[in-house]
Amino acid sequence: MDERYSRQLVIPDVGAAGQARLRQARVLVVGGGGLGSPVLLYLAAAGVGTLGVVDGDHVSLSNLNRQILYKTEDVGRSKSLAAVQRARELNPEVKAIPYETRLLRDNGPALVRQYDLVVEASDNLETKDLLNELCVAAARPLVWGAVERCEGQLGVVLSGHACRRCLFPRTPEPGTYPSPAERGVIGAAAGVIGSLQALEAIKVLLGIGEPLVDQILLWDGLTNSFDIVRVTRNPHCTVCGATKE
Repeated sequence: MDERYSRQLVIPDVGAAGQARLRQARVLVVGGGGLGSPVLLYLAAAGVGTLGVVDGDHVSLSNLNRQILYKTEDVGRSKSLAAVQRARELNPEVKAIPYETRLLRDNGPALVRQYDLVVEASDNLETKDLLNELCVAAARPLVWGAVERCEGQLGVVLSGHACRRCLFPRTPEPGTYPSPAERGVIGAAAGVIGSLQALEAIKVLLGIGEPLVDQILLWDGLTNSFDIVRVTRNPHCTVCGATKE
């Protein structure tokens, strides 16, 4: 184990105690696509003990420019099954659990409660906002992200702090905003945001650094600029407001 994790074990903020904490951690990754691919690879490589992968889709040829978990021969396979196979191949010490389903309001609460932290890596606003609700209700940290074309954003939701609903008061109706196929994305852009999500998850699990709490990080890949916008918790928020506590 020491050799596998040697480069992070020498970091004072990690060490043997931090590595043991990662080994005991349970992280649910919702979405095995462009964001979920680097998230799963880096969390598995870091030695996060249990990874749950929620994705009801199958691999298509159009996925392969950005969803680096998969190979051409995976086309047609269940994404969650292919993803956990890849995670296990990368690090056999990790327990990877597939959930071949879409996360919904009826199955979501039980799934979220089984894990210590949730990474939202979906491609639709309904799932993003539903996970925000479920994680706030279950007091589970949430690392969310979004990417399109050559830009992206991400943030972290912790109990007692601003949630996604404080920032985005409404979820647009399905069909009223462009689909990922219509917006398009450069694969490497998804890699940047997904990698940052993995780092935020590790920071929260280890209790180190300054996670993106009460903040949203905005990245523009065409200018390679990073901006951080402060977010104030809304006391009247329908998800995390004072009346919900």
